[in-house]
Amino acid sequence: MKEKPEVVTDLNAEARRIWDANAEWWDDKIGDGNALQIELIEPAIERLLGIAPGETVLDIGCGAGRFARRMAELGACVVAIDFSERFIARAKERTPPEMSIEYHVMDATTREKLLTLGANRFDAAVATMALMDMATIEPLMGALRELLQPGGRFVFSVIHPCFDSSHTCKFAEQVVADGRVTTRRGVMVRGYLTPTACKGEGIVGQPEPQYYFHRPLGMLLNAGFREGFVADGIEEPAFQTGVEDAATVWWRHPDIPPVLTVRMRLPAR
Repeated sequence: MKEKPEVVTDLNAEARRIWDANAEWWDDKIGDGNALQIELIEPAIERLLGIAPGETVLDIGCGAGRFARRMAELGACVVAIDFSERFIARAKERTPPEMSIEYHVMDATTREKLLTLGANRFDAAVATMALMDMATIEPLMGALRELLQPGGRFVFSVIHPCFDSSHTCKFAEQVVADGRVTTRRGVMVRGYLTPTACKGEGIVGQPEPQYYFHRPLGMLLNAGFREGFVADGIEEPAFQTGVEDAATVWWRHPDIPPVLTVRMRLPAR
Protein backbone atom coordinates (compact mmCIF):
# COMPACT_ATOMS: atom_id res chain seq x y z
CA MET A 1 0.00 0.00 0.00
CA LYS A 2 1.28 3.48 -0.81
CA GLU A 3 0.79 4.90 2.65
CA LYS A 4 2.92 6.83 5.11
CA PRO A 5 5.13 4.47 7.16
CA GLU A 6 3.29 5.28 10.38
CA VAL A 7 -0.06 4.44 8.72
CA VAL A 8 1.29 1.08 7.52
CA THR A 9 2.62 0.38 11.02
CA ASP A 10 -0.76 1.14 12.59
CA LEU A 11 -2.65 -0.98 10.04
CA ASN A 12 -0.25 -3.86 10.53
CA ALA A 13 -0.58 -3.72 14.32
CA GLU A 14 -4.38 -3.72 14.03
CA ALA A 15 -4.27 -6.63 11.57
CA ARG A 16 -2.13 -8.63 14.01
CA ARG A 17 -4.55 -7.91 16.89
CA ILE A 18 -7.50 -9.04 14.78
CA TRP A 19 -5.83 -12.29 13.73
CA ASP A 20 -4.94 -13.08 17.33
CA ALA A 21 -8.61 -12.54 18.19
CA ASN A 22 -9.77 -14.81 15.35
CA ALA A 23 -7.07 -17.51 15.39
CA GLU A 24 -8.63 -20.24 17.55
CA TRP A 25 -12.13 -19.73 16.12
CA TRP A 26 -10.77 -19.78 12.57
CA ASP A 27 -8.75 -22.94 13.16
CA ASP A 28 -11.69 -24.68 14.83
CA LYS A 29 -13.84 -23.80 11.82
CA ILE A 30 -11.62 -24.75 8.86
CA GLY A 31 -8.40 -26.13 10.33
CA ASP A 32 -9.05 -29.46 8.61
CA GLY A 33 -9.69 -27.80 5.26
CA ASN A 34 -12.61 -26.65 3.13
CA ALA A 35 -13.40 -26.80 -0.58
CA LEU A 36 -11.57 -23.56 -1.33
CA GLN A 37 -8.35 -24.97 0.13
CA ILE A 38 -8.75 -28.58 -0.96
CA GLU A 39 -10.11 -28.06 -4.50
CA LEU A 40 -8.38 -24.85 -5.60
CA ILE A 41 -5.65 -23.30 -3.48
CA GLU A 42 -3.48 -26.18 -2.31
CA PRO A 43 -3.38 -28.17 -5.59
CA ALA A 44 -2.36 -25.04 -7.54
CA ILE A 45 0.29 -24.14 -4.96
CA GLU A 46 1.70 -27.69 -5.00
CA ARG A 47 1.91 -27.76 -8.80
CA LEU A 48 3.73 -24.44 -9.04
CA LEU A 49 5.96 -25.08 -6.03
CA GLY A 50 7.09 -28.53 -7.20
CA ILE A 51 8.67 -29.52 -3.89
CA ALA A 52 11.53 -32.03 -4.00
CA PRO A 53 12.35 -34.11 -0.90
CA GLY A 54 15.07 -32.50 1.21
CA GLU A 55 14.39 -28.93 0.07
CA THR A 56 14.14 -26.18 2.69
CA VAL A 57 10.99 -24.09 2.31
CA LEU A 58 9.84 -20.91 4.06
CA ASP A 59 6.09 -20.77 4.78
CA ILE A 60 5.02 -17.12 5.17
CA GLY A 61 1.80 -16.45 7.07
CA CYS A 62 1.45 -20.12 7.96
CA GLY A 63 -1.61 -19.72 10.21
CA ALA A 64 -2.24 -22.96 12.08
CA GLY A 65 0.26 -24.79 9.88
CA ARG A 66 -2.00 -26.78 7.56
CA PHE A 67 0.11 -26.29 4.41
CA ALA A 68 3.38 -26.41 6.37
CA ARG A 69 2.43 -29.93 7.46
CA ARG A 70 1.55 -30.85 3.88
CA MET A 71 4.98 -29.71 2.66
CA ALA A 72 6.65 -31.71 5.44
CA GLU A 73 4.70 -34.77 4.26
CA LEU A 74 6.17 -34.18 0.80
CA GLY A 75 9.67 -34.33 2.28
CA ALA A 76 10.50 -30.65 2.74
CA CYS A 77 12.27 -29.12 5.73
CA VAL A 78 9.87 -26.32 6.61
CA VAL A 79 10.40 -23.04 8.45
CA ALA A 80 6.96 -21.53 9.11
CA ILE A 81 6.25 -18.00 10.33
CA ASP A 82 3.18 -16.02 11.32
CA PHE A 83 2.75 -12.75 13.21
CA SER A 84 -0.07 -14.20 15.33
CA GLU A 85 1.20 -15.89 18.48
CA ARG A 86 -2.09 -17.75 18.82
CA PHE A 87 -1.86 -19.19 15.31
CA ILE A 88 1.70 -20.38 15.98
CA ALA A 89 0.56 -21.98 19.24
CA ARG A 90 -2.16 -23.84 17.34
CA ALA A 91 0.31 -24.86 14.63
CA LYS A 92 2.64 -26.38 17.21
CA GLU A 93 -0.24 -28.25 18.84
CA ARG A 94 -1.31 -29.72 15.49
CA THR A 95 2.17 -30.74 14.32
CA PRO A 96 3.42 -34.27 15.13
CA PRO A 97 6.89 -34.21 16.72
CA GLU A 98 8.40 -36.28 13.91
CA MET A 99 7.63 -33.58 11.33
CA SER A 100 10.55 -31.33 10.35
CA ILE A 101 8.86 -27.95 10.91
CA GLU A 102 10.45 -24.98 12.67
CA TYR A 103 7.90 -22.38 13.82
CA HIS A 104 8.54 -18.69 14.57
CA VAL A 105 6.33 -15.78 15.59
CA MET A 106 7.55 -13.23 13.06
CA ASP A 107 6.19 -10.21 11.22
CA ALA A 108 6.67 -10.68 7.47
CA THR A 109 6.42 -6.92 6.88
CA THR A 110 9.75 -6.34 8.68
CA ARG A 111 12.72 -7.01 6.39
CA GLU A 112 15.32 -6.99 9.17
CA LYS A 113 13.52 -9.69 11.17
CA LEU A 114 13.07 -11.88 8.12
CA LEU A 115 16.78 -11.71 7.34
CA THR A 116 17.58 -13.29 10.72
CA LEU A 117 16.30 -16.58 9.26
CA GLY A 118 19.50 -16.90 7.21
CA ALA A 119 20.78 -15.66 3.86
CA ASN A 120 20.48 -18.11 0.93
CA ARG A 121 18.96 -20.66 3.29
CA PHE A 122 15.82 -21.52 1.32
CA ASP A 123 15.17 -23.36 -1.92
CA ALA A 124 11.64 -21.97 -2.05
CA ALA A 125 9.12 -19.83 -0.21
CA VAL A 126 5.33 -19.87 -0.18
CA ALA A 127 2.62 -17.48 0.98
CA THR A 128 -0.77 -19.19 0.91
CA MET A 129 -3.54 -16.56 0.93
CA ALA A 130 -1.37 -14.27 3.05
CA LEU A 131 -0.25 -11.28 0.94
CA MET A 132 -3.74 -9.75 0.99
CA ASP A 133 -3.52 -9.78 4.81
CA MET A 134 -0.30 -7.74 4.83
CA ALA A 135 -0.26 -3.94 5.04
CA THR A 136 2.90 -3.83 2.91
CA ILE A 137 4.64 -6.47 0.78
CA GLU A 138 7.75 -4.61 -0.42
CA PRO A 139 9.87 -5.50 2.68
CA LEU A 140 9.02 -9.19 2.19
CA MET A 141 10.02 -9.19 -1.48
CA GLY A 142 13.30 -7.46 -0.63
CA ALA A 143 14.03 -10.00 2.08
CA LEU A 144 13.19 -12.96 -0.17
CA ARG A 145 15.86 -11.83 -2.61
CA GLU A 146 18.38 -12.46 0.20
CA LEU A 147 16.75 -15.49 1.83
CA LEU A 148 16.35 -17.59 -1.32
CA GLN A 149 19.17 -19.38 -3.06
CA PRO A 150 19.97 -18.40 -6.68
CA GLY A 151 17.21 -19.83 -8.83
CA GLY A 152 14.92 -20.03 -5.79
CA ARG A 153 11.20 -19.70 -6.28
CA PHE A 154 8.41 -17.90 -4.45
CA VAL A 155 4.82 -19.06 -4.90
CA PHE A 156 1.88 -17.10 -3.57
CA SER A 157 -1.88 -17.30 -3.76
CA VAL A 158 -4.35 -14.48 -3.15
CA ILE A 159 -8.01 -13.76 -3.61
CA HIS A 160 -8.16 -12.86 -7.30
CA PRO A 161 -7.77 -9.06 -7.37
CA CYS A 162 -9.67 -8.72 -10.66
CA PHE A 163 -12.82 -10.53 -9.57
CA ASP A 164 -13.15 -10.53 -5.78
CA SER A 165 -12.39 -7.37 -3.82
CA SER A 166 -14.11 -4.45 -2.14
CA HIS A 167 -14.52 -3.07 -5.68
CA THR A 168 -16.66 -5.99 -6.89
CA CYS A 169 -20.05 -7.49 -6.15
CA LYS A 170 -21.66 -10.75 -7.20
CA PHE A 171 -25.06 -10.86 -8.87
CA ALA A 172 -27.67 -13.38 -9.96
CA GLU A 173 -30.42 -12.67 -12.49
CA GLN A 174 -33.18 -14.67 -14.09
CA VAL A 175 -33.21 -14.81 -17.88
CA VAL A 176 -35.11 -16.73 -20.53
CA ALA A 177 -32.91 -18.93 -22.72
CA ASP A 178 -34.37 -21.35 -25.29
CA GLY A 179 -37.79 -20.79 -23.79
CA ARG A 180 -36.67 -21.71 -20.28
CA VAL A 181 -36.16 -19.54 -17.24
CA THR A 182 -32.64 -19.88 -15.95
CA THR A 183 -30.37 -18.13 -13.45
CA ARG A 184 -27.29 -16.34 -14.72
CA ARG A 185 -24.59 -15.33 -12.25
CA GLY A 186 -21.63 -13.02 -12.60
CA VAL A 187 -19.38 -10.40 -11.05
CA MET A 188 -19.69 -6.63 -11.41
CA VAL A 189 -16.43 -4.67 -11.15
CA ARG A 190 -16.74 -1.07 -9.93
CA GLY A 191 -13.02 -0.43 -9.58
CA TYR A 192 -9.67 -2.16 -9.73
CA LEU A 193 -6.57 0.03 -10.02
CA THR A 194 -6.86 1.79 -6.67
CA PRO A 195 -5.24 -0.14 -3.79
CA THR A 196 -7.50 -0.21 -0.75
CA ALA A 197 -7.59 -1.48 2.81
CA CYS A 198 -10.99 -2.59 4.04
CA LYS A 199 -12.45 -5.00 6.57
CA GLY A 200 -14.48 -8.09 5.78
CA GLU A 201 -15.29 -11.60 6.93
CA GLY A 202 -13.19 -14.48 5.65
CA ILE A 203 -15.70 -16.80 7.32
CA VAL A 204 -19.20 -15.60 8.17
CA GLY A 205 -19.58 -15.21 11.91
CA GLN A 206 -15.89 -14.89 12.84
CA PRO A 207 -15.22 -12.90 16.04
CA GLU A 208 -13.88 -9.80 14.23
CA PRO A 209 -13.77 -8.68 10.58
CA GLN A 210 -10.22 -8.82 9.21
CA TYR A 211 -8.34 -6.43 6.97
CA TYR A 212 -8.07 -7.12 3.26
CA PHE A 213 -5.41 -5.19 1.36
CA HIS A 214 -6.42 -5.05 -2.29
CA ARG A 215 -3.60 -4.59 -4.81
CA PRO A 216 -3.98 -4.69 -8.61
CA LEU A 217 -1.88 -7.20 -10.52
CA GLY A 218 0.73 -4.63 -11.50
CA MET A 219 1.38 -3.71 -7.88
CA LEU A 220 1.60 -7.37 -6.80
CA LEU A 221 3.98 -8.42 -9.56
CA ASN A 222 6.10 -5.27 -9.74
CA ALA A 223 7.00 -5.65 -6.06
CA GLY A 224 8.82 -8.80 -7.13
CA PHE A 225 10.12 -7.55 -10.46
CA ARG A 226 11.88 -4.65 -8.73
CA GLU A 227 13.84 -7.19 -6.66
CA GLY A 228 14.94 -9.17 -9.71
CA PHE A 229 12.24 -11.87 -9.71
CA VAL A 230 10.59 -13.08 -12.88
CA ALA A 231 7.12 -14.63 -13.07
CA ASP A 232 7.22 -18.02 -14.77
CA GLY A 233 3.97 -19.66 -13.72
CA ILE A 234 0.37 -18.54 -13.14
CA GLU A 235 -2.77 -20.51 -12.34
CA GLU A 236 -6.32 -19.20 -11.93
CA PRO A 237 -8.27 -22.15 -10.52
CA ALA A 238 -12.08 -22.04 -10.51
CA PHE A 239 -14.77 -24.25 -9.02
CA GLN A 240 -16.40 -26.69 -11.39
CA THR A 241 -20.10 -27.46 -11.18
CA GLY A 242 -21.05 -29.94 -8.49
CA VAL A 243 -18.46 -28.82 -5.92
CA GLU A 244 -20.36 -27.11 -3.14
CA ASP A 245 -19.95 -26.51 0.56
CA ALA A 246 -20.06 -23.49 2.86
CA ALA A 247 -16.88 -22.16 1.24
CA THR A 248 -18.20 -22.32 -2.33
CA VAL A 249 -21.83 -21.28 -1.98
CA TRP A 250 -20.79 -17.63 -2.40
CA TRP A 251 -18.90 -18.37 -5.64
CA ARG A 252 -20.91 -20.21 -8.29
CA HIS A 253 -18.95 -19.05 -11.32
CA PRO A 254 -17.19 -21.96 -13.09
CA ASP A 255 -15.68 -19.57 -15.65
CA ILE A 256 -14.52 -16.88 -13.19
CA PRO A 257 -11.59 -17.74 -10.88
CA PRO A 258 -11.79 -16.64 -7.22
CA VAL A 259 -8.08 -17.34 -6.66
CA LEU A 260 -4.84 -16.25 -8.33
CA THR A 261 -1.67 -18.31 -7.85
CA VAL A 262 1.72 -17.08 -9.12
CA ARG A 263 5.27 -18.47 -9.18
CA MET A 264 8.14 -15.98 -9.17
CA ARG A 265 11.75 -17.02 -9.50
CA LEU A 266 15.18 -15.49 -8.94
CA PRO A 267 17.66 -15.94 -11.79
CA ALA A 268 20.32 -18.58 -11.27
CA ARG A 269 23.77 -17.04 -11.00
